[in-house]
Amino acid sequence: MTAADNRAGIWLMIGAVASFTVQDGLSRHLAGEYTVWQTIMIRYWFFAAFVLVLGWRQPQGLRKAVATVRPGLHLARASLHIAEICVIVASFTLIGLINTHALFAVCPLMIAALSGPVLGEKVGLARWLAIGAGFCGILVILRPGSDLFTPLAVLPLASAALFALYSVLTRLATRAEPTFVAFFWSGILGCVLMTAIGIWFWEPMPLDDWGLTLANGAFAILSNWLIIRCYTRAEANVVQPFAYLQLVFVMGMGVAVFGEPLEAPVVIGAAIVVAAGLVTLLRLPARKEA
Repeated sequence: MTAADNRAGIWLMIGAVASFTVQDGLSRHLAGEYTVWQTIMIRYWFFAAFVLVLGWRQPQGLRKAVATVRPGLHLARASLHIAEICVIVASFTLIGLINTHALFAVCPLMIAALSGPVLGEKVGLARWLAIGAGFCGILVILRPGSDLFTPLAVLPLASAALFALYSVLTRLATRAEPTFVAFFWSGILGCVLMTAIGIWFWEPMPLDDWGLTLANGAFAILSNWLIIRCYTRAEANVVQPFAYLQLVFVMGMGVAVFGEPLEAPVVIGAAIVVAAGLVTLLRLPARKEA
């Protein structure tokens, strides 16, 4: 890929994380007004429509484009994904966007730790040290004895663990099948599972909130489209560090829109976690790990 492709990919990644930030803000508001289940269910309706449109546009046709020999693996992935999204959105409403994302930033380190036992990849000493440093950053954020050091802090950490396992299983699935197959079945199976849960928690919404709900779905589609475009234009190891900008955007939104406090230990701890995550990314090309 050319330098121009990588520059375009960087801007696409920045646009994607900005879009994800808006989506998280909308989800925080809607889940606080209604239920997490209803909010995520409707978002999955948009996601499923998006992957269906992409599937129909595949040159080989929808059926061949989404054929899979590992339906059980995709069902497990979809289950993990909806669980992760529900847990993190619940966390938004209970401990706020800033605290949630500061703790969720440990996710890439969890992926690195899982890549050894699940994928059989070699995790060298430098990456283990980075993983350890990242978890020290989590302790700085939590500050034993602080208001954040409560059972609710488990939510973003649990969400990070669920997404890490989902990501590792996705890498396992895409070893034998095209990436689009994994993306498609995450959307379709997730929609079916989430609808089976969320429909029981339906609450009527006024027109204004339907507008916000439609916007939430639109940003979900935009975010995923930008990510797809990003990874088709640029190398993953070039653009991935810019995904951490979402933490900066979230901090801005949390303060400006929701009036959340921005405490120094949270910023310092998040910086430690992000730095540790960047170290793991920098080690990937040298070790030729995915």
